[in-house]
Amino acid sequence: MKVYFFTFVSPLKEKPTVNTNKDTEIYSERVLNTPVEKVYQAFANPLYLQKWWGPEGFTNTIHEFNLVPEGKWLLTMHGPEKGNYENSSVFKTIIPNKLVAWTRLSQPLFDMEIGFDKLSDSTSKISFRMIFKTAEECDKIRRFAEPKNEENFDRLERELTLL
Repeated sequence: MKVYFFTFVSPLKEKPTVNTNKDTEIYSERVLNTPVEKVYQAFANPLYLQKWWGPEGFTNTIHEFNLVPEGKWLLTMHGPEKGNYENSSVFKTIIPNKLVAWTRLSQPLFDMEIGFDKLSDSTSKISFRMIFKTAEECDKIRRFAEPKNEENFDRLERELTLL
């Protein structure tokens, strides 16, 4: 696994406000009883990320994780039914403790934004925003993605108790 650790601040000073287009976007969020910095590290450190990324029952092999704009994220998600799902993405925007955005290069194609919001010193909110080019593409994924995003948040919460 190639792992790169960089601190990069995007020219974008603040993350955009959440204005979702319900036809082409899937939005999920969760309030966590964890400081935002710890939640961000659970994503930014691939050794933690591989333990919680994806729905219940999945495991991950991260082949490359270069968390900088234009950096690659290559992983294989191993499903509980023994299926393997190759994922290829390129990071677009990195604002530590605020926003990570990428474009998927493997099917299904969409842009992804993960928001990290500090609510207090001990609580935060994480959000997933999946942005599709068409409503039809979004609809194909919506019924699956919405409950699976909740499973993903459940796994994150369990992992955060171990960090």
